[in-house]
Amino acid sequence: MFQHILIPIDGSELSLHAADAGIALARQLGARVHALHVVVPLPAIPFLNELVAGSDADYADSAEVAGKGYLDQVSTHAAAAGVPCQCSLETDPSPHHAIVAAAARLGCDLIVMGSHGWRGLDRLLLGSETQRVILEARCPVLVSR
Repeated sequence: MFQHILIPIDGSELSLHAADAGIALARQLGARVHALHVVVPLPAIPFLNELVAGSDADYADSAEVAGKGYLDQVSTHAAAAGVPCQCSLETDPSPHHAIVAAAARLGCDLIVMGSHGWRGLDRLLLGSETQRVILEARCPVLVSR
């Protein structure tokens, strides 16, 4: 059935829970997983460029360190379950684009990710990367809540 599962992770408890679900599924199916963390760069604001320039580099460094920590957690859980796992960290202002592109590029046949389950105004204001992935992905998406 599924042989290569993409697990996007943002570091939240919800994404770690989804990662564990994806790893458990991969173990049952004899599949491998690929954990992905997408760092969203600070938005470019022309009149604040000088002010933000220093903090932008600090943000990028700390976001990358945090992302690698999240990926290490998934890798550790996968190793404990005996599931082959690779990890990657990407930078993209649109995480859903990076997730969908990674799934296609890596030949993943399933994406397992969490969803906060926002409704109404929260969903309108905050958006849903999971919803966007569901709409754009060429492979099935398993959503964990």
